[in-house]
Amino acid sequence: MNLVMIIIDSLRKDHVGCYGNNWIETPTLNSLAEESVVFEAAYPESLPTLPQRRAMHTGKFTFPFRGYYPRKGDVVKIYGWEPIPEEQTTLAEMLRKAGYQTCLICDSYHCFKPSMNFHRGFNQFQWIRGQEMDRLRRPLTRDAIADVLLPWMLSTHVEAILGQYMANISDRKGEDDYFASKVFLTASQWLEENKTSQPFFLLVDCFDPHEPWDPPEEYWRKYDPSYSGTRVIMPRYGGTNGISESELNNMRAQYAGEVTLVDKYLGKFLDKMRSLNLWDNTLLFLVSDHGHKLGEHGLIGKLPPGMYPELMDLVMMIRHPAGTGAGIRIGELVYNVDQVVTALNLLGIAAPDQLDGKDLWPLVTGSHHGRWRDHLTAGFQDYVWVRTKDYSLISRNDGTHQSLFDLRSDSGQFNNIVSEAPELARGLFQQAIEDAGGSLPIYTTGRAMGEWYQPLF
Repeated sequence: MNLVMIIIDSLRKDHVGCYGNNWIETPTLNSLAEESVVFEAAYPESLPTLPQRRAMHTGKFTFPFRGYYPRKGDVVKIYGWEPIPEEQTTLAEMLRKAGYQTCLICDSYHCFKPSMNFHRGFNQFQWIRGQEMDRLRRPLTRDAIADVLLPWMLSTHVEAILGQYMANISDRKGEDDYFASKVFLTASQWLEENKTSQPFFLLVDCFDPHEPWDPPEEYWRKYDPSYSGTRVIMPRYGGTNGISESELNNMRAQYAGEVTLVDKYLGKFLDKMRSLNLWDNTLLFLVSDHGHKLGEHGLIGKLPPGMYPELMDLVMMIRHPAGTGAGIRIGELVYNVDQVVTALNLLGIAAPDQLDGKDLWPLVTGSHHGRWRDHLTAGFQDYVWVRTKDYSLISRNDGTHQSLFDLRSDSGQFNNIVSEAPELARGLFQQAIEDAGGSLPIYTTGRAMGEWYQPLF
């Protein structure tokens, strides 16, 4: 079989119809879910963008971020925000060795910064330039971007991002020129050009619906038809103070519109697979890297203390060309990184013993016996998250700033019971320490590594 793996950045599980959303249009994802195994309790082992991709490219956990040091020229200072370690073998390298034609198509500009190496192992790779702070063109001035600037954005990193982003899209003419469109249309063209080069491994990495949220007007108007103010296409990381209710609603509509745009062009890509007769011999994996908080719990952005469902719950599906598992929903606790060893085993390629993750397919076929997992652990900057079937703990790495939730009665995680159950919190925190190998990293050098407000995730 061929393998197509799709990573969609910042796609919230609760914003997809097949996961219960009833107001955002996602017909492609809904249809794909009917033909796929859908995982209802899938989570990342590390966040945000690059730590997650390190895990997805290698099948190795990035958490607990040992030996982190900031890379020259990269303003993002987050634990694990580093290139793929040289001693680790990538999935692309494994499949290339097994005779696969390999290709990466990606517009997540963090992956192709000068200090990064996420194209390792690919025969071909195509970078779609221009997202967010990609230094593609000279940034526009404040006057030139006045139509997307709110007063709180002035003289902040948000103004800098928008000045760069708006310059990057200044030659955009139509819907096909939007980034999600470019990614999936480029992937479709690659299929056309390489349909005879089988077996192949195609990794499609779509940065949208990451901010800036900038879909065509007809998309966001579906969700906020009467708004007349300045479009809110960038969040202010932190609390919801300083943003009006109408602006908050428009921000949510911009995000929802971008979800619908991504869904549409994902559909065009899947239609291309069908038209080229690749649908019946291609294994398809789809996963989001994390979500994004849009005002829930009083927070906006991707924030380590905000490791609530809006950020942690993943969209994750596997479609087998033989139809195995179609329509099945798996409720067991699974990691995103489980996809790597699962893919290798389904392709009949021996997975290296040192890979992390577990083969998911026995859960699908019913051949798994005994206990699966009783908990998951994830790291984000200097915070750690532990989840069992019944409880979720968010804690700073030094054991402070803890929040504990009883998921049986509080699935949205609004009632912090840490003061009522301190022993339970200590036990879960100790589990995180054990999973990290005996200690959690606390960096004290360089930029203030303990600060949770990082504007350029």
